[in-house]
Amino acid sequence: MAQIAVLGAGSWGTALALSLANGGHDVLLWSNDAEQVSQMQTKRENAYYLPGIKFLNSLQVSNDLAATLKFAKLVLIVVPSHAFKSVLNQVKLFWTEQHQLIWATKGLDESGNLLHTIAEQVLGTHVAKAILSGPSFAIEVAQGLPTAVAIASPSQQYAGQLAAIFSHNLFRVYTSSDIVGAELGGAVKNVLAIATGISDGLGYGANARAALVTRGLAEMMRLGLAMSAKSETFTGLTGLGDLVLTCTDDKSRNRRFGLALGRGESLKDAEKNIGQVVEGIVTAKHVHTLATKLNVDMPITEQVYRLLQEQCSPQQAVFELLNRRLKSESGF
Repeated sequence: MAQIAVLGAGSWGTALALSLANGGHDVLLWSNDAEQVSQMQTKRENAYYLPGIKFLNSLQVSNDLAATLKFAKLVLIVVPSHAFKSVLNQVKLFWTEQHQLIWATKGLDESGNLLHTIAEQVLGTHVAKAILSGPSFAIEVAQGLPTAVAIASPSQQYAGQLAAIFSHNLFRVYTSSDIVGAELGGAVKNVLAIATGISDGLGYGANARAALVTRGLAEMMRLGLAMSAKSETFTGLTGLGDLVLTCTDDKSRNRRFGLALGRGESLKDAEKNIGQVVEGIVTAKHVHTLATKLNVDMPITEQVYRLLQEQCSPQQAVFELLNRRLKSESGF
């Protein structure tokens, strides 16, 4: 049994806190929203994000960050990517040499950097670091449905220690040493989910969806290899697994956002109606910038970026993709 601090009480943070508590650990879930914490303490559930799923006694909540980091040395950060650096800067005030870091945030920092780079900038390169990623909807994890994910860390020993802590009979954790690949997979899949949502919203069918997932995976791999990630990572849970889940199921916020665009909603209305952060919107800009900088061909990402910048319509984006120069499928 371990003591674990989970920072971020959205749907994903709460789901992981519930999973860890179900695995027999003592968990303190932190939110900077005092009213939210008060409601969770009273109702013993996160009524806004995961209504009806009750907390075990081993799961407590707090809005006192200092007390939370004093409670546990293992710190799991689960906040939107744009807030990741801000939370790390707050954490740094109470960080000690005994603390260990893992995050389940998917996406890139506001500056377009991978999150492990931000962690090193704020806490130092010596800090043990890892990411938990893979095909995992929060509601299904919270409900205790079978799930498999991966924990990636430059240290295989650290990844293995974390896998043993996070795993239980309904939550299986694999390990990886490719933190760059895992981070890229978790970020790029959100952009591709917007693309498949748009296609389905336009009524283009299963053939088009399958093509977008397959060619999207090729884009993801090209970018990953340009950034020294391992190709096999992208055919695993944090790559293909997460990509298929996010592109094909309407629990995905990014897919639902794309569906709305394909059906004719404005960018503003589509985002507003989701009601939560749509990571792919900002990520599309960052991935497009990375691809341009590294001279990586990512046509699906480019068209999603152009659409989000209101430079084309969904129909025009599809036309551009289908009328590109013909090429061999080999070599991604």
